Formats: sequence, C-alpha cells, structure tokens
Amino acid sequence: MGSSKIEWTESTWNPVTGCTKISAGCKHCYAERMAKRLHAMGQPNYRNGFKVTCHPDVLGTPLKWKKSQMIFVNSMSDLFHKDVQARFIDEIFFTMNEARWHTFQVLTKRAGRLEQLASRFKWTSNIWMGVTVETADHVDRIDHLRNVPAAVRFLSLEPLLGPLPGLNLEKIDWVIVGGESGPGARPMDPKWATELRDQCLAADVPFFFKQWGGVQKKKAGRLLEEKTWDQMPV
Repeated sequence: MGSSKIEWTESTWNPVTGCTKISAGCKHCYAERMAKRLHAMGQPNYRNGFKVTCHPDVLGTPLKWKKSQMIFVNSMSDLFHKDVQARFIDEIFFTMNEARWHTFQVLTKRAGRLEQLASRFKWTSNIWMGVTVETADHVDRIDHLRNVPAAVRFLSLEPLLGPLPGLNLEKIDWVIVGGESGPGARPMDPKWATELRDQCLAADVPFFFKQWGGVQKKKAGRLLEEKTWDQMPV
C-alpha cells in the first residue's frame, strides 16, 4: 500500500487481497503475479497467496493519510468478489465516507453484485465507481454500473482485447483505455483505441489513454496519435 505507479491514480489501499479469474481479461493478471512474489518474500498480508483474504487491520489506513490524494481501492483484489462479506464492504465504505478529503476509485468486474449491494452503502461524492470491460462480451457490466448512485461512474477498458463499437456512454463520467502489459501480453489494435477516443469525444466524456502495453510497456509508451490523453472527470 502507498504510492502507486498506475497512471490514473496516486496511491493504493488493499483491505482485501486475492481474487479468482472471471473473464478473458484475467488471463495474465498482474495482481496474481505480484501476490505470488510477495507470498514468496514472506509478506504477511499475502500469507494466503492469491486466495481472497480480508485485512481488518488496514481498514483505517486512509484516515492516517492527511494529504488529499486519489486512492485506488483493492488494486490487488475485487471488492465485490463473492467471498468478501457484505459486512466487510460496509466497513470499507465507512472509511471512505469518513475520509472525505481523499478521492476513492473502486473498480470491479463483478458488476451484478455491485448493483445488488449498492443500496446498502452511503455514496459520498468522493467515491468513484468503475467497471472493467475488456471485450464486447461484457458490456452488460456497464448497464449494472448505470444503476449505482456514485458521483462518478467510470469504465476501465483494459486490457482492451477487442473492439467496442457503439458503446452506450449514458451516465458514464470517465473512460480509461489501455492495452495489456507483462508476460504473454495480447496486442491491442490501434483502431480499437482511436474508435473509443472518438466515441468519448462525441459524447463529451473525459478520455484517458493509459498505455499501449506489451512486454516492454515503457518503451511502447502511451501516446495515441502523437498525443497524451489525460482527461479526468471534473
């Protein structure tokens, strides 16, 4: 936990670690690779490897961070995994509600459970809620997100594994696009990215191009048609 190299956030907070694969985007999960490495190093929060594990001892950590920052919640897990009890999610939301000087970015692939539980939480304006959509097979996750009363609803189209034509961006406030990185990275067609950028421009939705990805992520860079796209929600 702490500062992050992820381009669209500043810090990470992991009251839950571990996950299970649910769709094509999970095939080369960076969090799984990292968890295995941390487990081998003897890091206590990864004593169970990549098995879903809750960490009550870090629930209050953001309250100790006095400087306002963007915080990605559970970069090493999925908050709405079926093995995370709703009562524990309540406690995470309580911390986010209390630490209003921070902005919390929550991202899930379990959009159905998100919508199912959403009414039990207090959605203060500092909580941004997003879903991951990597192929057209999972655009239904966006429909679930639309029914969640978050101040900012966003899409992470990463790793982008296919075209997403004609997305319905109604009630969507931000779109992140990125290719897969790391060992075994599957290539992203530039047309998929530019088409999404054009859809966002037409719908007046902020667009953030995170990376081309690949095995050499830094070398590939993050310029899209010779421009850096770092748009954020107002």
